[in-house]
Amino acid sequence: MTAPYPGAGGGAAPSGFVDLHMHSTASDGSRAPADVVREAKRVGLIAIALTDHDTLDGLPEAMATGTELGVRVVPGIELSAVEGDVETHILGLHLSDTRELESRLVALREMRRTRAQRIVERLNELGVRIEFTAVLDQAAGGAIGRPHVARAMIAEGWAVDFRDAFERYLGNGKAAYVGKDRLAVADAIGLIHNAGGLAILAHPASGGTRARVEQFVQEGIDGVEVRHPSHSSEDIARLSALVEHFSLVPSGGSDWHGATDGPRTLGMMRVPEEWLGRQDGRVRARPPRAA
Repeated sequence: MTAPYPGAGGGAAPSGFVDLHMHSTASDGSRAPADVVREAKRVGLIAIALTDHDTLDGLPEAMATGTELGVRVVPGIELSAVEGDVETHILGLHLSDTRELESRLVALREMRRTRAQRIVERLNELGVRIEFTAVLDQAAGGAIGRPHVARAMIAEGWAVDFRDAFERYLGNGKAAYVGKDRLAVADAIGLIHNAGGLAILAHPASGGTRARVEQFVQEGIDGVEVRHPSHSSEDIARLSALVEHFSLVPSGGSDWHGATDGPRTLGMMRVPEEWLGRQDGRVRARPPRAA
């Protein structure tokens, strides 16, 4: 296997906290990849996973900064997939050979651009006169998502804040909502495995039932995001029990996007380093892939 990002699989301090879900300007975050790592260092995290939506572009910068500052950066991604008609996010962590994944991501990013164009067209039909160029300016070359449309709306006075933009126009089922092209969950898991990574079911919350997790196990999932800002204490307890029952690995993170996240802060979920160690062990236990 090739390892395009230096430091993958590196060691960490004996004990501490990690954050295995966050975003940068490479997708819909508000902080550059290097700034994300600097913030992780400032708040005392020993390791993070950069998991931008449908792109790996922020990883080289983040990992170089992590090496400089002594913060381990786990190469990751967040893929948007579907099970039936339900959009489901799958985190890919500990990626090491991303050639096939990179090729597929080109098509996914083009899909994101086309989707954003269609959303802008619907907004225009509804009387919200923003230009697609304004959305591109907000994305600044990163993978385009609905948050960039929201930022353009806010900047031009069409929405008060993110919540307003999503509740009135951009949220699922709202007037300007446009669905994504479909990447099946099994395909997303396969892409992550072929990249040498672990596939983690992201923020299932109350939808993380035993029956649903068991279905994901049958499709090859490696772990579940147990700690996430959207999870109640009951969700965390149930998901922890299911992880142990199905011999999966736990994961967790803040899903931090930077300055736009309000009460969310990097490291807020207090994810123990031991969980990262369990993930490392699962990666090491895998049989080597054929060249």
